[in-house]
Amino acid sequence: MSHLASLWTQLIAWVSTHFVEPAVAFLHIADTAGNPLEISEALLIALLQLFIIGFIFRPLESLAPAERWPDRRHTRIDRLYTLLMLLGLFPLFSYLVLTPFANMLGGLGGGPEAGPTSSGLKHWVPWFEDHPYVLFLVYYLVYDCVYYWMHRAQHAIPWWWALHSMHHSQRQMSCWTNDRGSYIDGVLQSFILATVGLAMGVEPSEFALLGLLSELVQNLSHTNVRFGFGRIGERLLVDPKFHRLHHMVRDPERPSLHNCNFGQVLPIWDILFGTALYGEKVRPTGVSDPMVDVDNEYGLVGQQWQAARRFWGAVRRPAGWKLGDVSFGPDYAPIPSDEATHLPERVPANAAGGAPAAGLMGAPGATRR
Repeated sequence: MSHLASLWTQLIAWVSTHFVEPAVAFLHIADTAGNPLEISEALLIALLQLFIIGFIFRPLESLAPAERWPDRRHTRIDRLYTLLMLLGLFPLFSYLVLTPFANMLGGLGGGPEAGPTSSGLKHWVPWFEDHPYVLFLVYYLVYDCVYYWMHRAQHAIPWWWALHSMHHSQRQMSCWTNDRGSYIDGVLQSFILATVGLAMGVEPSEFALLGLLSELVQNLSHTNVRFGFGRIGERLLVDPKFHRLHHMVRDPERPSLHNCNFGQVLPIWDILFGTALYGEKVRPTGVSDPMVDVDNEYGLVGQQWQAARRFWGAVRRPAGWKLGDVSFGPDYAPIPSDEATHLPERVPANAAGGAPAAGLMGAPGATRR
């Protein structure tokens, strides 16, 4: 293990010397960007993440698919999103952008001249200084809880749903889908999570680890596989079956059913706040709103433009600020989903398990908490 740790340290130093330090020098942010070694480690973690998705999660989709697709053409755009986003570096870079401002304003210990001092949770509760693993667990619980409520807001606030709906428009949800999303939405999410991280006093290397754990679980939870973690495991960690229900197409007979399972990594928040849904069989993913479903006919630039048009159509209208489940009408005006014309209900494409379509659409035994 010590040999591997040494190799990892050497690799971080090499990346820092040859890539990160020249980059921050070119951008003239060397004095405020933070430790180049920590940035290098975050970059290497992202590459590790890419390897896990491509060589572990993707093969699982072929071995045990929840849905079998004649082709995977809709998944290709999501793979491009993943590569461009470098699997979660968006929140990290937002953190690194906010850190210089925090340093200049005297945060995080007062800047580089102030020397090492405690900040955030370690400042408020000095006991955490001697219990770093407990501190990291607290960091993670707060981070995940903030994400849960932010995710609920993405679905409840029409102008935010106008952006987030692009993530849900995917008809072929796969291990690449996690990073599919509006870049406007990505900036907003990243700055919220990064601000929480700064307020708690999370170091950049710790924030990178938070992001790695969260992103890997999310990549797995979006994977097109039919298995979960079992009756106990699915209540401890978000699994593919649990999160797939969050992406289900709206059921006209049970129109609020899809407003469930918002948790990022821990389902405990859904269980505590009454949004957990278990017991449904495989259901098709995507949206029933034609104005959002059309995202599937565009490339990356077209999808970003469509999401921006929906956002502008919602944010400039009073209806865009009224909480509720909405679709989009002419000129992208938000209208209550119950009043909208939706796409015909779809069934899973050759869903594994061979269940009849009627059973898949209205499976008995669903439990809501």
